[in-house]
Amino acid sequence: MTNPLQFMQQVRSEVAKVVWPTRREVLLTTAMVFVMAALTAVFFALVDWIIRFGVSAIIG
Repeated sequence: MTNPLQFMQQVRSEVAKVVWPTRREVLLTTAMVFVMAALTAVFFALVDWIIRFGVSAIIG
């Protein structure tokens, strides 16, 4: 078990090793997440429409 001072020094040294993303990387990955979410929403809307059409054709 380390004392609080050693712990804080270890935390600082580990944080210094972190490679933070650039602003461009953050914006690009955020845009990719929004595009993939939109494509997923469209896909499931189409699947829902196809299933609804099939069930209504069978029932009615």
